[in-house]
Amino acid sequence: MSFKYNRLDKDKAAVLFVDHQAGLLSLVRDHTPDEFKNNVLALADIAKYFKLPVILTTSFEQGPNGPIVPELKTLFPDAPFFARPGQINAWDNEDFVKAVKATGRKQLIIAGIVTDVCVAFPTLSALEEGFEVFVATDCSGTFNPAVRDAAWSRMQSAGAQLLNWFSVGCELQRDWRNDVQGFGAILANHLPSYSNLIQSYNSPAPRQ
Repeated sequence: MSFKYNRLDKDKAAVLFVDHQAGLLSLVRDHTPDEFKNNVLALADIAKYFKLPVILTTSFEQGPNGPIVPELKTLFPDAPFFARPGQINAWDNEDFVKAVKATGRKQLIIAGIVTDVCVAFPTLSALEEGFEVFVATDCSGTFNPAVRDAAWSRMQSAGAQLLNWFSVGCELQRDWRNDVQGFGAILANHLPSYSNLIQSYNSPAPRQ
């Protein structure tokens, strides 16, 4: 069977941030807290940079899951936001699904807590309805690597593509010449080692 490389396209993609909630953050054990927060905000900056539609959702905020992390609400004050009253699978919330379909985008970049539930369940549901799903693996977290790997396998077997935030950004960017300074600034802000590259790039050439 021939392989077709389905790339992310900034004109076809939307980003779903699922259940990045204050209480659920304590369940993320496959990343350090600082790494995880940086990864999620990197994906958020990429979504803003490429002007992708963004949808935010939380589950059972009045319970132990807690409110959405404030940075996401600050970054996307006008994004559709659905505080689901109880549905564990975001795709079981009719208003959320309507908002996803209203974007007109068929490529969904999904990130969330926890990987095996908050990400896996809507990923499988969206795939079933004909969407292309790209899971932002390092912007999603769960209890331990074994649980994470099983969830990745389940989603990948169903047709999801697994990417990290850096590869999401690069696949959307396509060509450095589109805007080296703007895209480079995002990478520098979230990857300390890349900041060194950008500083070197921006430094004036030595005099002969």
